[in-house]
Amino acid sequence: MFRKILIANRGEIALRILSACRELGVKTVAVYSEADRNSLHVRFADEAICIGPPRSSESYLNIPQVISAAEIANVDAIHPGYGFLSENANFAEVCEASHITFIGPAPDAIRLMGEKDKAREAMSVAGLPIIPGSAGVVPDEDAAKKIAAEIGYPVMIKAAEGGGGRGMRIVRHARELIPLFQTAKAEAQQAFGSPNVYIEKLIEHPRHIEFQVLGDKHGNVVHLGERECSLQRRHQKVLEESPSVAMDAATRKRIGKQVVDALKKLGYSSAGTVEFLREESGNLFFIEMNARIQVEHPVTEMITGVDLVKSQIRVAAGEKLTDILGPIEFRGHAIECRVNAEDPETFVPSAGRITAFRVPGGPGIRVDTASYSDAVIPPYYDSLIAKIIAHGNDRAEAIARMNCALDGFVVEGIKTTIPLHKKILADKDFIAGKFDTHFLDRALAVAAK
Repeated sequence: MFRKILIANRGEIALRILSACRELGVKTVAVYSEADRNSLHVRFADEAICIGPPRSSESYLNIPQVISAAEIANVDAIHPGYGFLSENANFAEVCEASHITFIGPAPDAIRLMGEKDKAREAMSVAGLPIIPGSAGVVPDEDAAKKIAAEIGYPVMIKAAEGGGGRGMRIVRHARELIPLFQTAKAEAQQAFGSPNVYIEKLIEHPRHIEFQVLGDKHGNVVHLGERECSLQRRHQKVLEESPSVAMDAATRKRIGKQVVDALKKLGYSSAGTVEFLREESGNLFFIEMNARIQVEHPVTEMITGVDLVKSQIRVAAGEKLTDILGPIEFRGHAIECRVNAEDPETFVPSAGRITAFRVPGGPGIRVDTASYSDAVIPPYYDSLIAKIIAHGNDRAEAIARMNCALDGFVVEGIKTTIPLHKKILADKDFIAGKFDTHFLDRALAVAAK
């Protein structure tokens, strides 16, 4: 096991990693920006090093500063959490060159999954079903016209190295193709430093289903079931649950085996998430893989009892999954609500000082947060301030417990999305499990009229 780990992140995920390290008897080093000087991960870590000004580009994304801190603190490994440097293949390579273990997949795997077009091709070869689309990057407008005509409208243009909804455009008619193709390429260049895009068939009214996987350095891979992530606003996840009400046992077994077989062929190690779109007929198509721990990993932990972050660390240290995991059993249902520091109606970020903060408790309730009363929410980072996870014997009990938790969660001084989650949980279609990835955008559009 490692002697000392640097946590290259902030907020609730930094605390989550810190907790896992403590359980394993591993010392921790927190890095922080000047804006996070009073953060809990700085207070609770064994050591803490300031790595720069508030802006991410000058601190948490500053690879030389992070590596310098790791060398000063003489750490064995770096855990990147999610976001920031977690899917940066160059950073993983720099860690290797510095003789520091990167707690995550190998650089080649990160790079492959980061280039969405190449990931589609690799997963198709490995046996996963993919959405009909271009074989790779679409080189020019003439190729775009030909591919879209062959696939049939509507189609989706996507940034090859993108995510989070940026560099994406829906094209329903041939006359819209070229203007939207140009717009997507320009947005991809601005957001990701690359204008490359690919085209795939648009699935109407899809559900977003993802499979949690874990692999070791000895060729072993397991999946820990699926998560339903269809509750999204502008392609950003808002609420997740596991298992999905849209999945049956036979499909879960079949797709789960395909996912495991594909990642074994690719030699994948560490935690990761294989993501699918499910069409109304029930068919699932691979769309991308996130080669890191996910924000929503707690719902899987709640229904399996597997500590994914601790498992990540143990796998990176060379342990076998057979020594880490017992038989995987799925118990009950879990829901996660992401609480953001945002106006629940306009979604404008709400930075500022928290004047009162009380987290809920009770059977089946877990809250992952780095916030506290008198904490200052800076304007420089992601607006996530807490994750509430509710577990029950079934979905109805998980929803009931989540409602109680939301009622008992007190945050004053800033605005949060707690009221939005209350509306979602009270919606009859959500309760019935009748929703898709456009559900929330439609509901918000109706409410705005």
